[in-house]
Amino acid sequence: MFYSDELIDEIRQRCNIVDLVSGYVSLKKRGSNYFGLCPFHNEKSGSFSVNERMQLFYCFGCGVKGNVYTFLMKYENYTFPEAVRFLAQRVGVALPQDADDPQAERRANYRKRLLEANKEAAKYFYYALRDPRGEIGMNYFKERGLTDETMHHFGLGYATKNSNEIVGYLKSKGFSDKEIWDAGLADHSEKYGLNGKFWNRVMFPIQDINHRVIAFGGRVMGDGKPKYLNSPETDVFNKSKNLYGLNWARTSRQDHFILCEGYMDVIAMHQAGFTQAVAALGTAFTDQQAMLIKRYVKQVIMTPDSDGPGIKAALRNIEILRNAGIAVKVMNLLPYKDPDEFIKGKGAEAFAERMKEAENGFFFEIRILEGQFDLADPDGKTAFYNAIAEHLCSFEDEMQRENYLTAIAEKYQIKADMLRDKVRSAAVRLENQDKRYKKEKNEEEEIAAGRPKPLPGRTKSEEYRLEKIRRSSCLVLSYLADEPGLYAKLKEDISPADFEASGLEPMAVMLFEELEAGKTIEPAAFVSRFADEEQQSLAAAIFQAKEEAMGLRYDESERQKDPAIEEKAFKEALLFVKNTVYEKISATAPLEQLRECKRKTEELKKRSFLV
Repeated sequence: MFYSDELIDEIRQRCNIVDLVSGYVSLKKRGSNYFGLCPFHNEKSGSFSVNERMQLFYCFGCGVKGNVYTFLMKYENYTFPEAVRFLAQRVGVALPQDADDPQAERRANYRKRLLEANKEAAKYFYYALRDPRGEIGMNYFKERGLTDETMHHFGLGYATKNSNEIVGYLKSKGFSDKEIWDAGLADHSEKYGLNGKFWNRVMFPIQDINHRVIAFGGRVMGDGKPKYLNSPETDVFNKSKNLYGLNWARTSRQDHFILCEGYMDVIAMHQAGFTQAVAALGTAFTDQQAMLIKRYVKQVIMTPDSDGPGIKAALRNIEILRNAGIAVKVMNLLPYKDPDEFIKGKGAEAFAERMKEAENGFFFEIRILEGQFDLADPDGKTAFYNAIAEHLCSFEDEMQRENYLTAIAEKYQIKADMLRDKVRSAAVRLENQDKRYKKEKNEEEEIAAGRPKPLPGRTKSEEYRLEKIRRSSCLVLSYLADEPGLYAKLKEDISPADFEASGLEPMAVMLFEELEAGKTIEPAAFVSRFADEEQQSLAAAIFQAKEEAMGLRYDESERQKDPAIEEKAFKEALLFVKNTVYEKISATAPLEQLRECKRKTEELKKRSFLV
């Protein structure tokens, strides 16, 4: 569907980027900007920045950038029209319905087909479980104590031993090989062709919050490997952005969720009446899942397995949940291994009582930490206290940190002032470590985190040169957009064609047109003029270029401008752009044109622009 620039701007202006991104990323205000862990690459320190003034986001680690539309296109894998529709619904703007976008419509229809394929597969598995062929699966669920009502409620099923059956069934329903493959329901081999991904497994349909089947988890019957198998990621399934049981838990009307480790734990909990139980989808718990939980509740009660791996996972999850701003408590399930065993052994009432006794997540961390030190040894006790101080640094809120410091000091009989001094020392030490960590990041790590990898046939030095061309071009355009009067000084000396090598020529064309018309450039609105995600990212890079060139990680108001430094940076970038153009034409252009180009470049060297 085609939407006018005016409508796109109206929707964008009504949606504050900080409010939108906060639903996906835990943000903390530092200076005039907001920072958090980047949702697009793994990192230890928060290098993902949201600029409320410009309504743009930028990651200093992987280089991703853009406005509210770009964020949704990258995070939710939306097309531009889909992002517009999502935000329009969010802010209450009515959209015209008369002009279709064929590409968006095709994509929406294909996603619908994948959902229909999953729905049909769920039906097949459901009835196979209740067929004589599914006896082994039915016996497994019965032995685990599940009722017929519970099995129906969760749509549990069975994949038969013949992996070709599900493929044949779906084909009989009109689905193509490609649709079956893209839905994650089949594998392919040269020997056997297309065959079902799941066979001889009890099946757990995974549903989104609207109860649509988006994927499956399967547990093998017998000693086959792997024990658990999950659907691959598809156009309708992202395992990091969904939770098992969330479609039911979100309507439980509880002020908390119970975080379990597996499908059977969730099902057993729901059967016992604890319908607020959820679990990660066969992988480690993620930051995105924590933010998903935060949309519904502000507290999580964890039920980790009592073994070593369970405790290790619990410690990791506590940190993720705390970073998302979610309060955490941890249940002690001993002498049982997991919630399923506990409920079978003690019953639902005992579980509810044990849940009331759940331990504060931070106290749980310290108790586990305590076991790593010999407190009978003075050196061991000192090391333990230092470790406590480091853990207290994880609280950014001063009052919260002080409350925990006082409680811990009382619990372990430490003088509060002494512990407070240790916390200050630990904070300085951790900050220096963080600085060293950031400094040691080299270009290879940035590429691995998401920067474009060298294209085939290009050397690393050629890639670095192209990156320098892009950075220089962005900086020139950034100053033109931001400095009144600069365009008038330069419009006879530069043209959009000068930015062809950097890929920024379309942005330069639009920018020059708006500057020629005397318009004030609004960064987020400018980015929205481009429907392609890559072009949006390039456009957003223009408005980040000044901060990046000056080595800034915060808002420019947090430092004193040095006109001489900025003049030098701008002139170097401008001359590099012009010299790049000169090098490109030097092999083919007439001698007179080359001389004129060289003369203008020499004149630019003598001029001042910002001072």
